[in-house]
Amino acid sequence: MPDSTGISAICWINLVISIATLGELTMDELDEHLLARLRENARAPVAELARALGLSRTTIQSRLAKLERTGVIAGYSVKLSEARQAAQVHAFIMLTVEPKQAAAVTQALRRLPGVRTLQSVSGPFDMIAAVEAPSVHEMDALIDELGAVHGVERTNSSIVLSTKFDR
Repeated sequence: MPDSTGISAICWINLVISIATLGELTMDELDEHLLARLRENARAPVAELARALGLSRTTIQSRLAKLERTGVIAGYSVKLSEARQAAQVHAFIMLTVEPKQAAAVTQALRRLPGVRTLQSVSGPFDMIAAVEAPSVHEMDALIDELGAVHGVERTNSSIVLSTKFDR
């Protein structure tokens, strides 16, 4: 829950935005600018956001409350340091899934802690999993584990060499 500055007290948090739940909310340019600022630093004090956007603290606080209440801001999460991220091996695993097995594959991959994100995509693959492991050896084992999931027909892996930016 937000503290007196209107921002959650978790260290190095990353704003989680849910576009699918906009409902009847009308987003204006100010909301978009506010969200852009929060994506850069979700711990920015309300006073700093107000100064940057040329508005009062009260206006920013009420906008944040509205964005949280309507579900546009779905929550706050931990963002790991660049040093911690650099110590991990990251990869994108493209998956071809057998017909009618997407739900079962999704359920199975959800249980694997090394799978950070799973997305359904169009094109030659059915899903893309963003994964991480502490070493190349453990990444190899994780890729094998993904390929062994019932319903996964084939995998194609791309190891991340560097991240140019991450919002």
